[in-house]
Amino acid sequence: MTVTITDIDTLVVGAGQAGIAMSEHLTRQEVPHIVLEKNRIAEAWRSHRWDSLVANGPAWHDRFPGMTFPGAHPDSFVSKDKVADYFQAYAHKFDAPVKTGVEVFSAVRDEGNGGFIIETSEGSFKAQRIVSATGPFQIPTIPSIAPTDPELYQIHSAKYYNPEQLPEGAVLVVGAGSSGVQIADELNRAGKQVFLSVGPHDRPPRSYRGRDFVWWLGVLGLWDAAANEPGKEHVTIAVSGAEGGKTIDFRELASQGLNLVGRTSAFENGNVYFDGDLAKNIRAGDDNYLSLLDRADEYVARHGLDLPEEPDARHFLADPECMTNPTTKLNLKAAGINTIIWATGYTTDYSWLKVNAFDENHQPKHHRGVSSEAGVYFLGLPWLSRRGSTFIWGVWHDAKYIADQIVIQRQYQYYPNNV
Repeated sequence: MTVTITDIDTLVVGAGQAGIAMSEHLTRQEVPHIVLEKNRIAEAWRSHRWDSLVANGPAWHDRFPGMTFPGAHPDSFVSKDKVADYFQAYAHKFDAPVKTGVEVFSAVRDEGNGGFIIETSEGSFKAQRIVSATGPFQIPTIPSIAPTDPELYQIHSAKYYNPEQLPEGAVLVVGAGSSGVQIADELNRAGKQVFLSVGPHDRPPRSYRGRDFVWWLGVLGLWDAAANEPGKEHVTIAVSGAEGGKTIDFRELASQGLNLVGRTSAFENGNVYFDGDLAKNIRAGDDNYLSLLDRADEYVARHGLDLPEEPDARHFLADPECMTNPTTKLNLKAAGINTIIWATGYTTDYSWLKVNAFDENHQPKHHRGVSSEAGVYFLGLPWLSRRGSTFIWGVWHDAKYIADQIVIQRQYQYYPNNV
């Protein structure tokens, strides 16, 4: 039996923001390619986010350079469905060669012939190059300390949609990055009793002196930082675009009735244990917050900008009792907790990509997305080239660099026919 193999120069896996950006640049460079997506374009925005989620950055900033958000005020925070619609419309804008509903099973070297053989749910493909644009949010991670009590309702934040889906009773939200703190705040406002487990975090101001924090990161050159600070590799960022955008203030959340606890350390005999690090974590977040205000003030003075002073931004509420007398142990039943939401991040899955492009922890070995395996590229990963790499605009610029590298390799590959 003859097996039909579709031959293509470059195959892109994933049609989220990374895959669409990659396709645009390959199209501009006239590189024949195809994008395979097992679901719909930008599916994660539609089905793996809670109902009320909005973008964490304003519409003027969190977009591709070639298109604004239709009908959105530049300073607004666009809803998740409008973000997904944006990527779908953007792909249509340049007729991106996306095939949806196609799952990639494996990709291996085509030994002796060059390139790769890719097996999918719609047959086999042969490609000279592969771009993995599957991003960092692939497999929701729940830590091994999670209790096995069948009476507890436990979900990852990827499966949380709204307060109505949860059973009656109190909720423990583990993780206080952007997702965890927004979900906990929403549940608290819906009348739930909520316990929020707060680990180390950065806490930038939503805005300061009339400018959103994304603007400050830009003019201060912080988006272009090439590497994370030592010791902060796993520190989350607590920031929100909800309710028109606001600075996350854990003391304010406590004053609104949200129960703050330290990092969750263990479950045993119906009890949950927390580290006594809540005050330390919140104050470290304060230091991060104040350091950005200091740098912003220095920038204003140095450049003589006419931006209004904002002295109240440095005033904090008094430390709540949860900080001065932290809870380190709770009996789940006594506290009425029958739901746990794990806002504990994701891991990647490259089991399909069977090439020598990974380290001993199966993390990609690359420089700015160009991997150690010739012909394999990665896009959309944190700190791929700089701090902004996982953001919508950042992934667009990373894709441009990778497309340029692909064009360079094509020039060598097809010499002398292309001169």
